[in-house]
Amino acid sequence: MKSSLREYKVVGRLLPSAKNPAPPLYRMRIFAPNHVVAKSRFWYFVSQLRKMKKASGETVYCGLVHEKTPLKVKNFGIWLRYDSRSGTHNMYREYRDLTTSGGVTQCYRDMGARHRARAHSIQIMKVQVIAANKCRRPAIKQFHVSLLVPLRFLWFRTSYVGSEHFFCGFSCRIPRSSSLFLTGFFVASTNLASPPRGPTRSSKRFTLCAKNKNDLYIKAASSI
Repeated sequence: MKSSLREYKVVGRLLPSAKNPAPPLYRMRIFAPNHVVAKSRFWYFVSQLRKMKKASGETVYCGLVHEKTPLKVKNFGIWLRYDSRSGTHNMYREYRDLTTSGGVTQCYRDMGARHRARAHSIQIMKVQVIAANKCRRPAIKQFHVSLLVPLRFLWFRTSYVGSEHFFCGFSCRIPRSSSLFLTGFFVASTNLASPPRGPTRSSKRFTLCAKNKNDLYIKAASSI
């Protein structure tokens, strides 16, 4: 399952007949990437629970369910059942996310990574928002410590200023933010300020220099 999942509310029923002119409606909460897959999963589950199928029924409603508080981080408890190569297993998992569909998407990714479970073999039975004191998993409970969240890390220096003995006034890189090179880095003017000179030793390097906007020349700088 490549795309993120969405939460759908699907309502269906049997087709009205002379024997049953007003059949009951069945509503189900489905997590699917689009409405086509949501309808397919609805009839898959309903055919197992009731004596009805897609050929003898109709879909009354299929709509997207939006999160009421999408900017608040919540703890989600997910009860699921999945079929492995050895049998059927029940499982409870916890995730932190902004939306219910985001937590279920994490669950599908995690089940595929840890248990090699395919998306079609996973059945979400219940999804509920869990309070902080009701969480069980240490990976989720670590975010409830007020002294650690927000997490703060020290920023250590990764570059240092060299001493004056090793200071070099030239650079082997072309300045990219300077206005001298807006017309082009490698296009030199026909009116050169000085003829280009080649290095006399293998330890020399080249750098592009400019006296003004239109005059570029190559200058060799000795490396220390």
